[in-house]
Amino acid sequence: MELTEIGGDNVMVDIKLIQGDCLEKMKDIPDGSIDLTVTSPPYDNLRTYNGNNELWGEHVWKAAIKDLYRVTKDGGVVVWVVGDATIKGSETGTSFRQALWAMDCGFRLHDTMIYEKSGFSNPSTNRCHQVFEYMFVLSKGNPKTFNKIFDRKNKYSAGGGASYRKKDGEIVKTGRAKKRNQYGQRYNIWRYATGGGHMNTDGYKHPAQFPEQLAHDHIISWSNENDTILDPFMGSGTTGKMAKLMNRNFIGIELDEGYFKIAQDRINQAVVNINKQDSLF
Repeated sequence: MELTEIGGDNVMVDIKLIQGDCLEKMKDIPDGSIDLTVTSPPYDNLRTYNGNNELWGEHVWKAAIKDLYRVTKDGGVVVWVVGDATIKGSETGTSFRQALWAMDCGFRLHDTMIYEKSGFSNPSTNRCHQVFEYMFVLSKGNPKTFNKIFDRKNKYSAGGGASYRKKDGEIVKTGRAKKRNQYGQRYNIWRYATGGGHMNTDGYKHPAQFPEQLAHDHIISWSNENDTILDPFMGSGTTGKMAKLMNRNFIGIELDEGYFKIAQDRINQAVVNINKQDSLF
């Protein structure tokens, strides 16, 4: 375990990086102590993790989700980023089973969001190319924090006013046309450039890494400064790096020793630079 305390500018943040099995190490996390989890567990057999794939299965994700409910605060959120393998011509549907299991454990399925990639790998000859993954937003009760992101370019109304459609199909106008703000709230499909230098800014590699901006955007949406962020499948430490840059406390757990060392390097470097960057993006 590594504990680092960073002070300055009236901010004190803690990092706890733990190498080991998350099912064992999460037992040490107190009940109701985590504000937000942003994580991406192994996806069926889509990637190899230095030979650790045989350790993954339904028994792991069921136990992990159940314990995530225990450690999450009332009003806290878990962002579970996941995809499915295709086996013998059929997608496994594991992602859906995980979301339904989370509901059985007590979570609300607050939102089913989409992470859309700018490109694809392993093109298929008999189905549309796969360019997205699910981001299940699971909440323990009503989320206590939601900081909206306004970055969707609005079109200005040309007249006719606002309207909505009733259940019988009738369109009802609600008022005069108004000039909208330049930017509206982001929808729940988030698109990110992937590949090349888009996944991270420090060159570290991992077989299933998600973009730094994705972690940043969920952290900014569902938490506030000095909240505690968890990633029980830490990988190369993307969630931890973004948490530190945004003045959040962080707990990361990673089974693989190689990836754990990569995460240490990335997060420690982010800590060094935390007070040198007003804004990363």
